[in-house]
Amino acid sequence: MQQSNAYIITFSIILTVVLGLLLSGTSQVLGPLQKKAEDLDTKKQILGAVLEPEKLSAMKPEEILSFYENRIASKVVNIEGQEVENDAEGNPLVAEKVNVAKNYKMAPENRQYPIFMYHAEGNPEDVESYVFPVYGSGLWDEIWGYLALQTDLNTIEGVTFSHKGETPGLGARITNQGVQQRYQGKEIFDESGNLQSVAMQKGEGKDYSSDKHKVDGLSGATITAVGVNNMLYNYLGYYTAYLEKQKSPQTDIAALN
Repeated sequence: MQQSNAYIITFSIILTVVLGLLLSGTSQVLGPLQKKAEDLDTKKQILGAVLEPEKLSAMKPEEILSFYENRIASKVVNIEGQEVENDAEGNPLVAEKVNVAKNYKMAPENRQYPIFMYHAEGNPEDVESYVFPVYGSGLWDEIWGYLALQTDLNTIEGVTFSHKGETPGLGARITNQGVQQRYQGKEIFDESGNLQSVAMQKGEGKDYSSDKHKVDGLSGATITAVGVNNMLYNYLGYYTAYLEKQKSPQTDIAALN
């Protein structure tokens, strides 16, 4: 039996409304779960810059969150290295909630720069490493990560890198543990105190252990490597004012001794 146009239109409207409500309900249910998963992943990446991979991989999600709560303090600074406690609307700034990807689209002088301090248990003043987010562009899409510096604010404790769409087996290898470990013990400033950063070299298979500012490259992934180099140099530059402010008291104490 042929249905009237009115019936078909009414049925279509009802079906659209029902499907819309179902999708909305699903989003409301899954949204908080997705946010928790993203929060856990971010904290794992931050801790990955200071913890041994075996220790981190052995932790359950609730253990990671508890460890983070007990061992990480955080703050936000501007490009001048000054701590910023509130945003333009007067809302308190929380480093973990700063959207580094969104900030990346702004001019450097307008960005918010989170800093995460890995400290001794129960003593936020006893900082063991400083962790800095970094963000940039690879061959196909965004790349990002976290770089941890030892208390001399020069020697790299560790790094973690992630990507959105680099080529599997080539540029995507920046997430490999072996590649990231190449940065451990390298230095970001030269002997004169100028920012040098650490650069991944072209090609792969050479020994750069005697060079404080070079690491072995990624075979077949030169553009991704250049992206990593630019990302590190640029973001370390953005944090240089903060690093200099932190090092000044240490320099003054050393001079007195």
